[in-house]
Amino acid sequence: MNTSTVLSVTQNDDKLAMTSIEVAELVESRHDKVKQSIDRLAKRGVIAFPPMGEKPTDGRPSAFYIFVGERGKRDSYVVVAQLCPEFTARLVDRWQELEEQATQPQLPQSMAEALRLAADQAERIEQQERALQEAAPKIAFANQVEVSPDAITVGQAAKTIGTGRNRLFSFLRRHGWVDRRNEPYQAKIEAGLLDVKVRHWEHPEKGLQENITALVTGKGLAKLQRMWDQGKGNAA
Repeated sequence: MNTSTVLSVTQNDDKLAMTSIEVAELVESRHDKVKQSIDRLAKRGVIAFPPMGEKPTDGRPSAFYIFVGERGKRDSYVVVAQLCPEFTARLVDRWQELEEQATQPQLPQSMAEALRLAADQAERIEQQERALQEAAPKIAFANQVEVSPDAITVGQAAKTIGTGRNRLFSFLRRHGWVDRRNEPYQAKIEAGLLDVKVRHWEHPEKGLQENITALVTGKGLAKLQRMWDQGKGNAA
């Protein structure tokens, strides 16, 4: 790993930081692909736009993103969850290495300080776990290419159930099937209840855009019908 691309501690605010170059190395992916994913997720509001830096080269300087602090750590989890979920553990380990390097000079001088440091470490691990849990339902569906043959739109499902499209979407949000953008949570897709249709298109000013359409599978429709009948839409 090229450690010259890693910013372990910034000089201004003493926050841990990691570059998009190192993220690409961790997930064994091309840096331009990682940057494209960061751009796409930031434009959709899933993550914040990270600050940028430049790496000197023989020719034109190479630009990269810098994930800084707790927000940067959380956003890096989201990016890796989209690109290569199986490498998420590597990212967690790398952040822990950076944290350990930053705290190495601070050796405990007493039992009380040692206990405090242990409690701080436990809190950091808990924060990482919470960040991963938050990132999981935000995984982009860029690799979704096959759609279930019995999947229908939410509007079609609403007609079958006997309600309106907007009312059914409100019902789905309240019951944790879709997020505030009406995009399905990964858990519901994996359970076979929902599916997605992804369409990419080029905006003349904003560049590559992504449109995600929620679909209801036959299994999902049957469950929704039961839920709706039991609660009558919960007075949606």
